[in-house]
Amino acid sequence: MQARNTRLVSSFRQSAPYVNAHRGKTFIIMLGGECIAHPNFFNIVNDIALLKTLGIKIVLVYGARPQIESALKAQGIQSQFHQQQRITTDETFELIKQVVGRLQFEINAQLSQGLVNTPMQGASINVISGNFVTAQPIGVRDGIDFHYTGKVRRIDTQGIKDQLAQNSIVLISIVGYSVTGESFNLSAEEVATQLAIRLKADKMIGFCSENGVLNQDGNVISEMLPSQAQRRLNELESAGEIMTGTAIYLRAAIASCKAGVPRSHLVSYQQDGSLIQELFSRDGIGTQIVMERAEQLRSASIEDIGGIVDLIRPLEEQRLLVRRSREQLEMEIDKFTVVERDGLVIGCAALYPAQDGISAEMACVATHPEYRKASRGDALVNEISRRARDLGISKLFVLTTSSIHWFRERGFVPMSIEQLPMEKQALYNFQRNSKILIKTL
Repeated sequence: MQARNTRLVSSFRQSAPYVNAHRGKTFIIMLGGECIAHPNFFNIVNDIALLKTLGIKIVLVYGARPQIESALKAQGIQSQFHQQQRITTDETFELIKQVVGRLQFEINAQLSQGLVNTPMQGASINVISGNFVTAQPIGVRDGIDFHYTGKVRRIDTQGIKDQLAQNSIVLISIVGYSVTGESFNLSAEEVATQLAIRLKADKMIGFCSENGVLNQDGNVISEMLPSQAQRRLNELESAGEIMTGTAIYLRAAIASCKAGVPRSHLVSYQQDGSLIQELFSRDGIGTQIVMERAEQLRSASIEDIGGIVDLIRPLEEQRLLVRRSREQLEMEIDKFTVVERDGLVIGCAALYPAQDGISAEMACVATHPEYRKASRGDALVNEISRRARDLGISKLFVLTTSSIHWFRERGFVPMSIEQLPMEKQALYNFQRNSKILIKTL
C-alpha cells in the first residue's frame, strides 16, 4: 500500500508543471466515430471533464463515419466516395443528419453525468452547440457532383471564444450551415483543422486505435516534424491506408502545424488514461507533431563531423569529455543526434546500446556555450531517450565528472560500477573516476 501511495504522490508531483502549463490554453479535441463507439469512451469523457476542471478551454469536434456507414447499410444505400470524400446525395444526407444529431445527444448526455468517484462528480459543465461553422458546397470536381458535401467557409471564432470564456465546452458537429440556409456534410478532420488554425489553438488532439503513429517496425513514434509526418503519411497512403484514423489525423496535424498550431497529439481511444498520460507526463504515451523550426533536432550525418568536432574539442581539452578522434566519430556517426541552427551544430549527444539489449549509454552530450539557456540539453536527453525506447531499451546510463546534478535533475539516479553492462565495466577508466547515473525509461 505504501509503495502505491508513493507512486501516486510522485506521479502527482511530476504532473504539476503540465497542469500549470496547460491552464487557460485552448485545445481542439477530435473525436472520431470509432472513438465514440468504443467502450473506453466513457473514460475519455471523464478525462475531458478533468481537463475542463483544470482550466483548459475545450472545443470538441466529433465525426461519425462508422455510424453513418452502418445506417446507410441498414437502408441498403451504397456509399460513394471521390478523392477521399463522401458524395452526399439527398437520400444520404437525411440519414447523416439523423446519425449526427443522435451522437450529439449522446455526447451531451455523457458530459452531463455526475457519477460518484469519477472526475464528473460535482462538476458543472456547460456544453454549447451552435451554427459556429459556415459551410459552402464543394460543387463539381472531375465531373462528379458532390451534392451536399461541403467545405468550411467561415468560422465564428469570436462566438466560440465568448462561450469558452463563459467556461463552456463547445461541441461542433460535421454539419455546417450556409448563408443561403442550406446545410452541408463536412469532414471532421477539416473542421478540426480549421478550428485549430483560426482559433490559434495551443493543441489539436486526435484518437486512433493504436497508441500513436507507428513506424514500419510497429513502434510508436513519439515526436515528428511536419516533414517527417508527411513522409509517413505518404507511406500509409501508398499501402492503401488512406482513411485510417492515423492517416486522417496526420493530414489534419500537418496542415495545422504548418499554419502555426504548436503541437498536435495522437493517442489511443482503446487505452484507458492515454489522454491524461500524454498531456501530463514527461515522456507521454502517443505521438506529437510539432512545428518546423529554424532549429532542428535530427540524426547526424557525415557532413556534421566538422561541427561536432568544433563543439566537443574544448570540452575534451578541459577533460569534461573523453577524447574521440575524427576517424572514430566518422565510424560512430550513426549513433549521434545533433541540434542544428542555421547550418551550425550547436548540440550533440550519442546513444551506444549495450550487448544485453536492455541498456544503453548516453555519451558525448554537449551544447554550444552561446546556446545553453534554452533547454537544448533537455531536448537532446528527450530525443536520446526516445530513440532508446524505440530500440526496446529500458535503462539509459551516463558517465560524467562534472554534470552530476544536471543529470539528477532530469531523472537519473546514481548507480555502482557493478550495475554497468559487463563490456562497459571492462572499459571503465578508474583514473577518470566518472560518476555513473541511470534512468529507467
